[in-house]
This record gives sequence, C-alpha cells and structure tokens, in this order.
Amino acid sequence: MTRTPYPKARRDDVVDDYHGTPVPDPYRWLEDSEQPEVKEWLDAQGDLFGEAMAASPGRVAFRDRLTDLVRSGTVGAPVWRGERGFFMRRTPEQEHAVLYTADPGGHERVLLDPMALDPSGLTTVDSWQPDKEGRRLAYQISVGGDEESRLHVVDVVSGERVDGPIDRCRYSPIAWLPGGEAFYYVRRLAPGDVPEGEEQFHRRVYLHRLGTPTQQDVMVLGEGLEKTNYYGVAVSKDGRWLTISASRGTAPRNDLWTADLSASSIEAPELTVVQQDVDAQTSLLYGRDGRLYVFTDRDAPRSRVCVTEPGEAGYENWRDLIPEDPEAVMSDFAILDDLDHPVMLVGWTRHAISEITVHDLATGAKVGQVPTPGLGTIGGLHERPEGGHEAWFAYTDHTTPTCVLRYDARTRETTLWAASPGAVEIPQVDTEEVVYRSADGTEVHMIVVSKPGDGPRPTILYGYGGFGLPMTPGFSISTLAWVEAGGVYAVAQLRGGGEQGEQWHRDGMLGHKQNVFDDLHAAAEHLIATGVTTADQLAISGGSNGGLLVGAALTQRPELYAAVACAAPLLDMVRYEKFGLGATWNVEYGTADDPEQFGWLWGYSPYHHVREGVRYPATLFMVFGSDTRVHPLHAWKMCAALQHAQGADERPVLLRNENEVGHGARAVSRSVELMADQLAFLAEHTGLTG
Repeated sequence: MTRTPYPKARRDDVVDDYHGTPVPDPYRWLEDSEQPEVKEWLDAQGDLFGEAMAASPGRVAFRDRLTDLVRSGTVGAPVWRGERGFFMRRTPEQEHAVLYTADPGGHERVLLDPMALDPSGLTTVDSWQPDKEGRRLAYQISVGGDEESRLHVVDVVSGERVDGPIDRCRYSPIAWLPGGEAFYYVRRLAPGDVPEGEEQFHRRVYLHRLGTPTQQDVMVLGEGLEKTNYYGVAVSKDGRWLTISASRGTAPRNDLWTADLSASSIEAPELTVVQQDVDAQTSLLYGRDGRLYVFTDRDAPRSRVCVTEPGEAGYENWRDLIPEDPEAVMSDFAILDDLDHPVMLVGWTRHAISEITVHDLATGAKVGQVPTPGLGTIGGLHERPEGGHEAWFAYTDHTTPTCVLRYDARTRETTLWAASPGAVEIPQVDTEEVVYRSADGTEVHMIVVSKPGDGPRPTILYGYGGFGLPMTPGFSISTLAWVEAGGVYAVAQLRGGGEQGEQWHRDGMLGHKQNVFDDLHAAAEHLIATGVTTADQLAISGGSNGGLLVGAALTQRPELYAAVACAAPLLDMVRYEKFGLGATWNVEYGTADDPEQFGWLWGYSPYHHVREGVRYPATLFMVFGSDTRVHPLHAWKMCAALQHAQGADERPVLLRNENEVGHGARAVSRSVELMADQLAFLAEHTGLTG
C-alpha cells in the first residue's frame, strides 16, 4: 500500500573525524529545533502521525480500556514523624497523586495538590521531605516536564509557605537538622557562573537557614570536584552525624564522608573520608542503638550490611551483620527495636521477585520471613524514625494495583494498611517465568504475561538493560490492556540491569554493551522457537536507555521484529554527551573522546547503522518537547534516516512529538493518550485484532 510521502529531509554532507574514522551525520541540521526548516519538518511529521492514528482501528478501544484501568489509582507507603504520617494517593478522578498528612487522631488533610497549584496539570511534584519533628515540609516541583525542581517549604499545620522558592534544585536531597530551622541541600551553580553548555552540571552541597536569602547559604562541599557529580546528604535522627556522598554522574560507585556535628559547626563540618576512589557503592545509617550500619556492595556485588562504631566508619572496621546472599540481591533494610529481641527486616529481590527476611539485630541470624501477598515487587521499607515494632511497605504485581501493607513484628503478621483507592475489573492472566540462553551461553530470565491459550500470538517484548535498574513485576495498565486484547507481553531481565546484582549491571555496560542487545535478540528467538509468537507478530518496546536498546535491535536484527516502539531514546551515541544530561552517562556508555571507547559506541550507535535497501520494522518514535534528560534530536535524526532508507511503500516510520511534557512524571490523561497511540500502532503491525 502506498502511503503519504514522508516529509522531505535534506541530507547534508557532514562528516566528522573521530580518531581517524570518518563519521557521517547527514541530519545534523535537525539538532537545532529553533530553525524554521526544522519546525516545518516537525509539523509535517505531526500531521503524518495524526493521519495514521485517525485511521487506526484499535486506538479508541485501547484508550477507553486504559482510561478504565487507570482508575485503580495509586497509594504510597507512609513516612512517619512521631504520630503524624505523610503519604501520596491518587484517587480515580485525579490527574496527579496528592500528598496527604494524617494527624495523631487519624484525620487526613491534603497538604500538596499539584492541580491546586496549577489547574493546567503541567506542574508535577518531584520530591518531598518533612522535617524531623513533622512540623515543616520541604517539597520540590517542576513545570512542563523540565524537572528543574523549585524548592519550597510550608508549615504542615497551617499550610502556609515559610520559605522558597529556591531554583536549580534538580535531584536535590533535603537533610533537615533538628528543630526544622535549617537543612542541607544540593543546588547547581547559576548559569552565569559556569562555562557555556555546562548549565546542567556543577552541583554543590549547601546549608540553608529558613528565612534567609539563598545568597547567604554556606557551601559545604563540591568546589573543585567533578562537574558531573551528584550528591547525597543525610543527618542522623539525633542531629549529631552528617553524611555526604558523591557519585560521578550515574557511576555505580561513590565517595563518602561523615562528620560529627557535635564536634564541629554545621556551617563548616569536619568531614572524614569513609571511602574515596573506591569502585563500590556505600551508604551509612546511624542507628538508634549507637551502632553504625553500613549498606554496601564493596566486596559483595549483591550487597551486604555491616556494622561498626559511629566514630570508626572506615572500611577496616566493618563487620558483616547480614552477609551477601549468593542468589538474591539485597535492596534495603529497616530496624524494629521496640521488642524484647530487636530485629532487622531485610528486603531482597530473587530473580526480580521481592521478599523480606527477619534477622536478629544483634547477630544477624535469620529468625523469620515477612508474609507477602505473592510473587511481586516490594517498594521500600519504612519504620518510625524514633523506633517501634511496625514497618510499612508498598506491594504490587502484574494483576495487583499498588497497595500498602503493615508488618507487626510482635504478632509477626502482615495486614493491609491502604488499598489502591479505585475499584476496576482486572483481567485474568497467566504469568510465567522462563529462562533462556543468550549468545554467549549466559542464562537470562524473562517474565511472560498472557491469557490462557496456545498458538503464536502478537507479542510485545520489553527491555531496559542499563544503569543497574531491575525490571521487577508491577501493575501495568498497558500490559493488561494488551494481554486482554489477546496479545502476550514479555519482560526480559537483560544484562545491564540490576536483577542479579552489580556484576550483572557491569556485564552490560561500557565495552560489554553488546551483551544487552544479544540478550534481547535471544529473548526474541526464544519466544519464536517456543511457539509464543512469530517474527511477523513480534514487537519490541523500550524508552530512554531502553530506547537505545530497541534502536540498536532494529538495526542489528531487522528481520527479527515486525514493529518497534521507541520512546525518548538515545540513538546518536557518538554525540550523545553533548546534549541533555548525556555527560553524566559516559560512566555507563563510554566517551567518544577516548579512541577505545569511541570504538564501542561506533560499533552499535543506531543512527549510524541505518542502511538503504534494508526492510526495517514498522517504527514509532515518541519524544517529549521538554525532555531535559534525552534531547528529542536523537529520535528526529534517526526518524529521518529510517524514512530515507525505508521509503513510504515499506513498513511505516512515524514520529510522535509531544510538547509541555518531559522525561518523567506527567498527568494521567496524557499518559493514557501516549499508551493508546503506542498500543494501537503495535497492534496494527503485529496483527492484534482482539
């Protein structure tokens, strides 16, 4: 079938030299979205996409079903300050989750509602942190998806703003000092104080006193350190101990310092090195019992908990309390000490399935297990900061909307604390965990969700494979809508993720990145060989780093896939460091400035591997105009290259541009529209008609 011709995109003779290798970039001109020619091209792509969606037979049905399923709402685990609780909840009719507070009598009150701040729905809550007494709340918001995080402080009882806004606080932790009059936080330097093009970097740790101008904030750490550093900061419950961590970009390692605030001023804490230039991630918790708890993957890729004395934080003093498990990955822990025999709850994932074990706090010996509803994902463990016998955690799986459970260590029972607020009809599905072998023989796990039945069916294979992030089970309205319509949804736990610990991550980063792509190809081949699907019925889907994954997959094995959904992707891996937050990711991918690392990137960079005369899968690129992490130019250039190579008579290549949203949170209705477009496109090109 002959389709509407693709918008004309000129091909320029732009060639760069990287270490003696000529690197063509014919669509370099698409990097400048302010140019009239680029705007015209984008408008034409929008018209083409609109025509395709208007003609899509399944889009309305998907949108309606997604709208129904999203009414399940959401609820988050509570954060306690004394008898006052703070938690997020989104009811069926709400566009964004709302922050509530509950007083000691249990009366709930809205504390922060994004729609009340901005009825347009473009404002999102990035993070929030009550002070140690629960009297004040620091929160961070951003507008239009830019994730810039303006920091405000409100009085919890009155709701009145008492400080802020403080800008340039993206990814800033808030570490309150006792009394709620001051906190440590992280802020970028002003644009005029950094070299041009580095405005997203150069963070510093500051001390801020409420009611004082930010110009008077005292810099505590960051001067002279790596420009791409991210910083963490925490203050112990009693206010005595300050902890600061620094990670170069997203590197799986950190430097770590601590200071005794009783022996030095809060403005000039005397920082002592815990670890520096060590290839490991470590964090500290100063316990109520006077011990220092060390959570680390140093000498333990699946992580362990050590103990030492507060004044002896150095590695040579660490003693194992909960040693590394050879099969499960430790995720977090909580201490329950209002018991005759205090215990530590330890969260684990075993092949991405969560569990919680109970250990004697003094010896680390396992003494029990926390009952959980099924084979799903546990979202964090929260105890009361002042101690107690209770812990709260979120739980979800493929058919269970997120709920919050409460564990009582006295009775050893788990009970429901808060259900997801909306009641929706959930389809019955089967979930199976399968194991397959990748190209080099490595065993890889995959979760396959489907309705009962046999025979090959249209299938979406999803993957991520990067930054140590595990793909764990969770309630997904897009998965359920697809499976309910007769499809199969598979999630592969690729190398580069964190499903098997830090070594699994490192086996898929830097010079080992091809392992991730091989793992995805092998997953596809397994689904085909076992009769789940066929190459003509198989789609792949991924976003961000997962967009790089499917971009590489469609150029390396185009015959293996019928359709591709590629969201907010990295695709020009030679120039990725020059845009968005790319410079913070060279610790994950490598840098083109280094000859060897350039070779890795050049070997798989999707944009540079598009070839004329190849029949590529039907491809939908989805990008977001306010994305300050991954610039949409990656998808624009790749889309132009694929449309040139493919031609309008072959499988379609479409571009979905969306403005006033970014890489992260968005209003629910906009999420539904995005998912409906994606599912309708994949259904059309894999033959799903249910």
